[in-house]
Amino acid sequence: MIPGSAASRQIPRWQIELANAITDPAQLLRLLELDLALLPAAQATAARFSLKVPRGFVARMRKGDPQDPLLQQVLPLAAETLSSPGFVADPVGDRKTMAAPGLLHKYAGRVLLITTGACGIHCRYCFRREFPYSEAKAGDWQQALDYLVSDTSISEVILSGGDPLALSNRRLKVLLTQLESITHLQRLRIHSRQPIVLPERIEPELLALLSNSRFLPILVLHANHPQEINDAVNMALKQLAAAGFTLFNQAVLLKGINDSATVLGKLSETMFSAGVIPYYVHLLDRVRGTAHFQVEESQALMIMEEMRNRLPGYLVPRLVREQAGMFAKIPVF
Repeated sequence: MIPGSAASRQIPRWQIELANAITDPAQLLRLLELDLALLPAAQATAARFSLKVPRGFVARMRKGDPQDPLLQQVLPLAAETLSSPGFVADPVGDRKTMAAPGLLHKYAGRVLLITTGACGIHCRYCFRREFPYSEAKAGDWQQALDYLVSDTSISEVILSGGDPLALSNRRLKVLLTQLESITHLQRLRIHSRQPIVLPERIEPELLALLSNSRFLPILVLHANHPQEINDAVNMALKQLAAAGFTLFNQAVLLKGINDSATVLGKLSETMFSAGVIPYYVHLLDRVRGTAHFQVEESQALMIMEEMRNRLPGYLVPRLVREQAGMFAKIPVF
């Protein structure tokens, strides 16, 4: 075997776990010992927006419980096929703000780069479930980089997707090197659910790559429920914190999953103990097929008020809404 050849390189564990993610609703239901009566609707709905969930995330679900809060985030349901007024393909106006293929310029001084259409998990409430990744040329960044060079008012780049940590370390290094050469960029922010759903992604090579960048590493995570944080995730988060990352968490308020002060409070405490600052709770982005997840704003405000009464201020995230055409997220609480 030739040293350095493709055959001689060891495939990273996280890529193996990702390749073995569950994509068949029947397999998911069997693993969790759930009623196969759920299967026809799950298969029909997954034909529109596919199922994808790592086995490690499935292992955190309760067997035999169709109301498990992690399962509800990933199991395709017939409710997704129902039409609901106000629920549209592009609820936050991403497409209208595309300044270059894959580059969204909504807010002053910062832009969001769609690095890839790939993700470690397909969350059923995903506001980009109908995003045109091929039109955005996700993964082909040259025009976006040219735009960044030309606009010196931009000081921060947000890597999003999909999930930017679905990129290989080699691809990430190429992108980081190109961004670092743009002298007016001061900060790099990465939005990723990968450390939560696939903690194997937090490996020494990745930590070295990101912590050695000239940018102060900022990582915005996405966890919705404390049950998502097991020992492996907790260790991964602590490794990130020890490597000097500034860590934030944003959650989406989801009916029947985390719509209580008890659950969100425990999530804040669990994340903070691992070095993560509670940042945002988002009201649901009203993308087509997600109406069954919506929590009314009046209930959301009561939940947040109860959290404020229970917790120190630094553990109470901001409740926000993203609205197309606005120049910042809108604070609700």
